[in-house]
Amino acid sequence: MQVKRFLGIFGLCGSICLAGCNDDKSSVAAPSAQQAETTLQPIIIQGALPVESERMAAVLSDVTEETVGGWKFWKGTYKGYPVIISKTRMGMSNSAAATAIAIERYKPIAIINQGTSGGHDPDLQVYDIVLGKYATNIGAFRTPKQPVGGGSNSLSWVEAFDVLPDDESDPEPIAIRKFEADQELLSAAHIAQAKYTRGNVVEGTIGSADVWNNELDRIQFLHRQYGTSVEEMEAASVAQIASQFNVPFLGIRILSNNITNGGAYDPGTGEACQHFVLDVAEEYMKQKQKAL
Repeated sequence: MQVKRFLGIFGLCGSICLAGCNDDKSSVAAPSAQQAETTLQPIIIQGALPVESERMAAVLSDVTEETVGGWKFWKGTYKGYPVIISKTRMGMSNSAAATAIAIERYKPIAIINQGTSGGHDPDLQVYDIVLGKYATNIGAFRTPKQPVGGGSNSLSWVEAFDVLPDDESDPEPIAIRKFEADQELLSAAHIAQAKYTRGNVVEGTIGSADVWNNELDRIQFLHRQYGTSVEEMEAASVAQIASQFNVPFLGIRILSNNITNGGAYDPGTGEACQHFVLDVAEEYMKQKQKAL
């Protein structure tokens, strides 16, 4: 009886030991995909207006909403990846402020600024998407000197003013500043374009200013002089702030209208762009996770 009891106790201890060993192995096993994904810093996706942001916010999981000053942020996950949707409001100052707040507050892995735009290139159609290989400020110029009564002609405004010069002692930094897209974000966008069926996806230059141009001669001038594909009011200012914080940036714009070829405004373009950009963000975060 004592021998049997001893053997029984020994067998019980062995089972406990094996179970404990198995538990230890499971505790150091590779984390699940969702657990691994959430170790990444969030990617921020910006849209100026509700039509450019609320669709994305609506598909996030585990969403919390924050308002800082006049700027709204939705924090959550998309397919397991941490994503923050930022409604920047319209214009260069609003988008720059929203970007600085977001970078300081959320420490993003990257920023995508997206939304609708007006076409400058007659070859582009409504629902086509422009990946901003470059973003540039088309509202910063030094005008020619004219006397009283000399009139004004915007087609003579050929001296672009660099608002972020390398030499800040230069009182007249006359040069066009183009902010180049992050190559990894651009690569992710090209992979995601295979899913986009509403139009073409092309690389181009996004022109930004607190101006709504309706003069076809002016639009043609900007297209020829600076290579602008589209115009809007945010991307270049976001790129400017992101560059100073060394945060990867990409501007993406869908054509909601194009007066250079008669393309009428379509409000559905805002939602179409948001769907595409979520695919871009997913692809980018997937690649960043693989690199860990």
